[in-house]
Parts: sequence; C-alpha cells; structure tokens
Amino acid sequence: MQQLDKSQQFLADYESFSEAIFRHCFFRVSDREKARDLMQDTFVKAWQQVTAGADIKNMRAFLYRVANNLIIDEYRKKKAYSLDQMQEAGFELASQDHLKIEKIVEGREALEMLEQLDDKYKEVIIMRYVDDLSPQEIAEVVGESENLVSVRIHRGLVRLRELVNKV
Repeated sequence: MQQLDKSQQFLADYESFSEAIFRHCFFRVSDREKARDLMQDTFVKAWQQVTAGADIKNMRAFLYRVANNLIIDEYRKKKAYSLDQMQEAGFELASQDHLKIEKIVEGREALEMLEQLDDKYKEVIIMRYVDDLSPQEIAEVVGESENLVSVRIHRGLVRLRELVNKV
C-alpha cells in the first residue's frame, strides 16, 4: 500500500513540476529535444531515489538539483565533444571569437547581460526569477546557506543594474 502512495505522490509531483523543470532545462540548453530528455531523466533519477527509500523532504528543490546536475553533465559532454571535433577539423578559435558567436546565438539583450554575470550570481538569479524558487529552495539546490543565496541574489541584481545603466 505504501508503494501505491509513493506512486500517486510521484505522479502528482510530475504533474506539478514537469513543465517548470522542462522550462528550466530549455532555458539552460536552448534545445527543446535535449530539454525534454533532461526533464525526463530528472524524473527517472528522482523515481529511482523514491523507490530506493530516500527521504526527500522538498521534491521541488530535489528535482531542480537533479536537473542542474544533468545539465552540467550535458555541458561537459558537449564541450569536450565539440572542441575535440573542431580541433580535429583544423579549426582554431581566436580568443574573442567565441564571445561573438555566443552573442549572436543568444540574440537577446537580457541573456547577454545575464551571461556577463559570474556563474554564482547568474545561477541564483535564474532560479529565483525564471524558475520562481524561493531563496530557501535555491539554498537546498546549490547546497549553500539561505543567507549566502540571498546575498548572491542581491549582488547579482546590483551588477545587472550596472550593466543596464551602461547601455
């Protein structure tokens, strides 16, 4: 009977969080199919933890943590493969070319400004204002204190304001 309760709760969690996890993944990888795969992998890993008896106190934060880890793994695979493949083909990137390419691909000023932030600020700002996670939930996802997360959000916003004022 307890397994049935776990299944029902997990299905409810899937219904509640799958779209938000998909959006989070899509915002990070900019590829619908890859984002869908990452979202599905997130829930597969979460289900494995649930069935293994893990005590997950905040499913939402847990799902974002799993999704973030999968995204990081994906970037590591993608970077290694792409760079190796380009070098084998004889292509050498000039030191500033990658920045120009990144700006063209992103195409939107907001993303360009976010990209100028240190990763520690960018990550918490995306989680707070795109994913609508509370500072406490973000702290659980990144494994830091809630106070540190709040400070990073504040400092990231100050830096964003400075970038906006430069334009």
